[in-house]
Amino acid sequence: MGNFELAQVNISRMKAPLDDESFRDFVGALEPLNAIADRAPGFVWRLQTEDGDATSVRAFEWDVRGTSGVLVNMSVWTSVEALAAFAFSADHVAVMKRRREWFHHVREAMTVLWWVPAGHRPTTAEAEAKIRHLRVHGPTPDAFTLKQHFSPEAAAHEGDPGWLCPA
Repeated sequence: MGNFELAQVNISRMKAPLDDESFRDFVGALEPLNAIADRAPGFVWRLQTEDGDATSVRAFEWDVRGTSGVLVNMSVWTSVEALAAFAFSADHVAVMKRRREWFHHVREAMTVLWWVPAGHRPTTAEAEAKIRHLRVHGPTPDAFTLKQHFSPEAAAHEGDPGWLCPA
């Protein structure tokens, strides 16, 4: 898997603007949680501005749907297992347990994973296309979830139904 890294994006529709009092605890948890992620085994990169702020990144504007906006979190990891270890860590889960205080509950996919060439840093446009793909087609080697994921090799051969056949 040295030739590929795992990109992930998760988006959330906010119930209020980020500077609203109701977001105080969430905003207070961001920097410490990002620092934990940055030190996590397998972490490679995360989307942020030059000031180190990911909350000011504007993307997925088409998905706002009458909410106070969309918050974007995008990162790159060495493997599905490394991402899962962080995502299910006690520190991250503690914040996630409170997500309904800050973000709308939605039925459609708000998180997607995909393989990128090692060293590639995905754009928000790529992430938007991956979310749309997952919402339309469900998990495929091109866009998938932690629950149903694919190998980098499967993604490299997406669209080639004969790649597993040695004949």
